[in-house]
Amino acid sequence: MYRTVATPVTRGESPSDIGDTVVTLDQVPRWSDAEHRSSLQYENDPSFSNSYFPDPLTSSPGGEGSSNGMVSRFPVDHDINIKIYLWRGNPWNLEVDAVVNSTNENLDEAHSSPGLHAAAGPGLAEECATLGGCRTGMAKVTNAYDLPARRVIHTVGPKYAIKYHTAAENALSHCYRSCLELLIENGLKSIAMGCIYTEAKNYPREPAAHVAIRTVRRFLEKQKDKINAVVFCTTTSSDTEIYKRLLPLYFPRDKLEEEVAISKLPADVGDENGETIIDERKIRIKPLPKKIVPKPPKAPVDLPVSDVGLTRRNSSYLDSYLDPAFMSLIKDPDERRKEQWEKTAQAQSGWNCAKLLGFGDLGAPSLSSAEEYSLHSRYLSKANSLNLSEIAEMKIVYRGGVDSEGRPVMVVVGAHFLLRCLDLERFVLHVVKEFEPLIQKPYTIVYLHSAASLQMQPDLGWMRRVQQILGRKHQRNLHAIYVLHPTFHLKATVFALQLFVDNVVWKKVVYVDRLLQLFRYVPREQLTIPDFVFQHDLEVNGGKGLIVDPRTKYVYHRP
Repeated sequence: MYRTVATPVTRGESPSDIGDTVVTLDQVPRWSDAEHRSSLQYENDPSFSNSYFPDPLTSSPGGEGSSNGMVSRFPVDHDINIKIYLWRGNPWNLEVDAVVNSTNENLDEAHSSPGLHAAAGPGLAEECATLGGCRTGMAKVTNAYDLPARRVIHTVGPKYAIKYHTAAENALSHCYRSCLELLIENGLKSIAMGCIYTEAKNYPREPAAHVAIRTVRRFLEKQKDKINAVVFCTTTSSDTEIYKRLLPLYFPRDKLEEEVAISKLPADVGDENGETIIDERKIRIKPLPKKIVPKPPKAPVDLPVSDVGLTRRNSSYLDSYLDPAFMSLIKDPDERRKEQWEKTAQAQSGWNCAKLLGFGDLGAPSLSSAEEYSLHSRYLSKANSLNLSEIAEMKIVYRGGVDSEGRPVMVVVGAHFLLRCLDLERFVLHVVKEFEPLIQKPYTIVYLHSAASLQMQPDLGWMRRVQQILGRKHQRNLHAIYVLHPTFHLKATVFALQLFVDNVVWKKVVYVDRLLQLFRYVPREQLTIPDFVFQHDLEVNGGKGLIVDPRTKYVYHRP
């Protein structure tokens, strides 16, 4: 069924190019090879700085590319790096000791990695039926039958839900660790691992890749002498690009990559096994009490009555009763949570003036990079799992073409924003889903305010929440917001947004009073504009020389 490949497989080659061929490890490029190094230039490659879900990967201001004296959590280890491979193709085409099959708890053929059972033959399904299923996060091993590998390791990835994010992350980490543990238990040395997460289980791709790579790194740090090769296999270009971006963070190949990774790594990279750390669930173990050697009794000394209280209150008298573990505890989770509540309450009381002015609730505390990343990924995952067609049909937010400098354009129609009959939560999910492809690179927003003053508009508190959900990549990559037909009230609102919400994003607003002005920034053929906008422009600017006919869209001089 399989034939051996005579020539090496080039990086990025698609599975369709390979077909049913046996690929040996000698034909797969190592991660430490120089061939990969040229594809990842941190400082010059815009695809890295504008990566998918990049918020926790962005460094603090002024700290880009420097370690700031911090110690790397994943230092350069050449003994580990030579064991890592990245390959585009199906893992069962590789001649390795074991391949990983992502399946469900029943080990059904229909829910397994596409193509694996067909390549292995009917014997694999028959053996899987005798295993009695497999629990989520665990793994079981079978023979490989017609595959070039010696064994198949089956594992069950978790279903992703927003409120169980941490549980899903740890279950996915346990999948990879269980596969590696079974590899060693069966005396095997090399393994090919595809992406265990599946589209049907809604796990976001890049967060899952973080879990996979860091779990393998932590395992190899302890068991590198027992494993010769770990091959990360991808079958899509998007997964390949994600792994190319993230592998240098956990497997740096030189000191430069190690220093850059210090500022690019997420705040939470797990414990010694790669699992997420939850402070509230830590078991606090106190040290054993020290053995107190009794001191010889001293003769009693008569003290004045005024000094008796001082002696009893002397701190040295209590030293033998103080628990050093308790005294060294800086803050427990309850205290931190109480401080966070107090901080939120203080922030809310400080913004009462904004609420009295009708700007909405601006009292929510600001979010860190990791918190914004988590918030964005939860909303994006939920948006991808829902049918939001009724929001899309309202044409409030939709894609345009490109502006005069080739940046993609998102069009927002204010008059279509009917607040009374709009589910704001579903609308936010639609916004996140529509904006996600654009905000990876510099982009432009065109806001058509024509006739929108007649509609109720959301307050500034809601606008601030939407901006937090979109994350900092939206703030960084937004080039400009062109506002057509602005009113005095809108300009006052934008000024309030600059003052109370974000001085960076809302400073990028450019007011245009006429369609012809807008067409200087965004060509007319790149925009789908509703007819009432042309009519509004004709009514507002009809007596000012050049106008745009709402029916023919031609520009002419008004007589």
